[in-house]
Amino acid sequence: MRLQLLLGPTVVRPAPYDVMDALIDVQVWNSDQQPDAFRMTFALGKDGAADYGLLRQGYFDPPARVSIAVIMAGSFDVLINGIVTDHQVVPSDRPGASTLIVSGDDLSFGLTLKEHSTTFPGQSDSEIVKKIVQDHGLQPDITDTDDKPTDKQRIPTRQGTDLDCVRRLAARNGFVFFLEPTAVPGRSTAYWGPQPRSGRRQPALSVGLGPDANVDGAISFDFNAAGPATPQVTILDPRTGLTVDIPVPTGLLAALSDRPATALRTVIARDVAQLDPLQAALRALTTADESSDAVTGRGELDAVRYGSVLHPRRLVGLRGAGQGYDGDYYVREVTHHLRRGSYRQNFVLTREGLGAVSTRLAVS
Repeated sequence: MRLQLLLGPTVVRPAPYDVMDALIDVQVWNSDQQPDAFRMTFALGKDGAADYGLLRQGYFDPPARVSIAVIMAGSFDVLINGIVTDHQVVPSDRPGASTLIVSGDDLSFGLTLKEHSTTFPGQSDSEIVKKIVQDHGLQPDITDTDDKPTDKQRIPTRQGTDLDCVRRLAARNGFVFFLEPTAVPGRSTAYWGPQPRSGRRQPALSVGLGPDANVDGAISFDFNAAGPATPQVTILDPRTGLTVDIPVPTGLLAALSDRPATALRTVIARDVAQLDPLQAALRALTTADESSDAVTGRGELDAVRYGSVLHPRRLVGLRGAGQGYDGDYYVREVTHHLRRGSYRQNFVLTREGLGAVSTRLAVS
């Protein structure tokens, strides 16, 4: 396994030798609910000019660009394309103990730098999002939506930052928004759509299987019976003035378990009285899907033993945890810890209930 660090003011290039030689460790956080982030720690020493060379060169002056990638088993994986937002100097009286901590977010940080107050007459949510992400140089991967309101119905507006707007529109449609690094360092795809619970599975996680296990220790599971909720959505018929209850349609998310948890709670959807039946049904579906995941698994693996990079926002199989917890999961979060001679990953898995839909897993 080899770590590759690329940086630059606008275009990233391989980091110079003095930067790589000073690198102590790297952490990268990936999630489908929050922007990705990174933190790098460097050994800091003064040179002949009695100054810190790494700082004088300006490698990490915000908003410098950073790409962190790993090469493992012939596969090149970019963990994050980011922007430096902060660096911290920690001096020490002991020789060689001073450190420089560089932190930053993924490229979505660029969507937070300016507030707007604009309108998008007659445009659907997906058209608005596509325009915003393209304006920031991101490659769009946008799920189309059909709701194009007339001026008499409503005029879509953008209030606040672009990231606020995109996330608000995602929540309204039951979608997620995140940036996915491409195979080209420095370039990312903006995904806006349903949780990606389909496609090719990653190599399975194995626990409690002796020499075949690739997860360190046990995975802890939490079955939260109070998580799932049934939404109650009521609209007002403008012709009769009567209230109409909207039934909850079938979920957008693919089932990952054969025994979904029963929703014990009922929640009332707010601010829906003036919606039409289609919009109200979408709000009901969104509310149900947001709280559908009752099972959460947490664990840690050695990426070298695993033989690959475990990616978030994709599916992975699990075996060795018993019939109730084996099967496919959605990888919600992954934290990468890299230092010389070590690459470990902490992960968070979720799904809606117990039992596997299929007994077949992608082992490698």
